[in-house]
Amino acid sequence: MTTSFRGVFTVMITPFSPGGGVDLAALAAFTDWQIRQGVHGLIPLGSTGEFLSLSEEERVSVARTVIDAAAGRVPVLVGTGAEDTREAVRLTRQAEALGADGAMIIPPFYSTPTDDELVHHYATIAAATALPIMVYNNPATANVDLKPELVARIARIERCDYIKESTLEVTRVRDIIRLAGPGMTVFGGILGFESFVEGAQGWVAVASNVAPGPMARIFELVADEGRFREARELYLAWLPVIEAVGGQRYVAGTKALLTHMGFGAGAPRPPRLPLPPAADAEMAALVARFGLAFAPAA
Repeated sequence: MTTSFRGVFTVMITPFSPGGGVDLAALAAFTDWQIRQGVHGLIPLGSTGEFLSLSEEERVSVARTVIDAAAGRVPVLVGTGAEDTREAVRLTRQAEALGADGAMIIPPFYSTPTDDELVHHYATIAAATALPIMVYNNPATANVDLKPELVARIARIERCDYIKESTLEVTRVRDIIRLAGPGMTVFGGILGFESFVEGAQGWVAVASNVAPGPMARIFELVADEGRFREARELYLAWLPVIEAVGGQRYVAGTKALLTHMGFGAGAPRPPRLPLPPAADAEMAALVARFGLAFAPAA
């Protein structure tokens, strides 16, 4: 099993131009800024990247742009989830051909597959690629729940080496590690600090879109240095920002923060809407309070 994926991986926004198209130049600059700020990895085409609102051509261009701009400095995992197993295979092979380091794959999110069907889904994809796979458990959006016992089964599939665990039940991190052993490396999804304390080796984070350095530092303090008290203090200090991009504001809130930071993130695509004026003003206040700013390379 590869051990190269570890730390805070930003599940990236997709910037749109004022005309509504994908702004690839902005995406390349954003990728570079993320890496220079100290993030450990990048994940384009996740939920925060509005992958279901992008065309085939746009998805390919987003993946290619991030992979090229990262230039091997950090791992890039591309979101390749789909309702149809055959389509998930195609998208994962496509990501591999583009040079991705791995794939993050949410389960089929409409058909409510059984446990056996989910195991078959992931086994079929894994057999069709050489990429390591990050299984993505998000029952709030996927309509199925990959509980620790099922994750232990999936962990026996070669190349299904990672999981993004996106529930508020932090004990699942403990139970996945206990049941799956070294066959599955856990990344927190919603919870970062709490997951690290339970033994997670990473965090697929939304908040690192706007504060990559501090989010990465929380992980390093816990996992690399064992300085739990300092990590908790840093986590609590940044909790207002983490919460600001939680829940239903993970796209609109993140884009509003980035816009106030001086980055042209653009508006979300419908059905998502920009924040109403009062909420947008709250984001502006947070940017001022934390001194957040986007600084592209000179």
